[in-house]
Amino acid sequence: MSTQLGFYFNSDNCVSCRTCVIACKDKNDNPLGVNFRRVISYEGGTWLPHPTVKGVMLPSNIFVYSVSVACMHCVKPICVEVCPTGAMTKHDNGIVAVNQDKCIGCRLCQQSCPYGAPQFNEVKGVMSKCDLCQDLIANGEKPACVASCPQRALDYGELSELRNKYGEGNSIEPLPDPSLTWPAVVINPHRQAQPPGQGTGRIVAEV
Repeated sequence: MSTQLGFYFNSDNCVSCRTCVIACKDKNDNPLGVNFRRVISYEGGTWLPHPTVKGVMLPSNIFVYSVSVACMHCVKPICVEVCPTGAMTKHDNGIVAVNQDKCIGCRLCQQSCPYGAPQFNEVKGVMSKCDLCQDLIANGEKPACVASCPQRALDYGELSELRNKYGEGNSIEPLPDPSLTWPAVVINPHRQAQPPGQGTGRIVAEV
């Protein structure tokens, strides 16, 4: 493999506007229920008794942040390993894509992916997923989600260059342990973000 393309996400900049979700859905003309990119809202905190006023509770350690998630084009994609027909493949540029002509719609890739990236298209009866907008980047354009983000919370490029520019982080609660698939992503965590597997909050929205 000559290159490994991937995404960058800055959780500190994300305002959960979901413009990336809409742009992706529009570009791919996806039907209802099929979303290649999703935004997860994660929040938490506790309540403590007021020190002097009986019966009054005060918020403590309240936090909320959002995580924009699409296919991570993993270095070790489980979806490729489990596909029985070879429909799910990893290209020389690192992009993981599905050949719908080979797909039998068994959904093994969907069941195995820890990020929920492969999506079943009920209209076509086959799997579909983010391909990092291969057609756009081939023409020197940005992926639809990246180009549309008003907060510049998203970027894409060669993974090594993204790491040199933004750092080594590649996960954030509530995403799974990155050692499962080695996702091709760099994440700048929100200032209140919690490490994966150590979260005390809960997902309140995933759209």
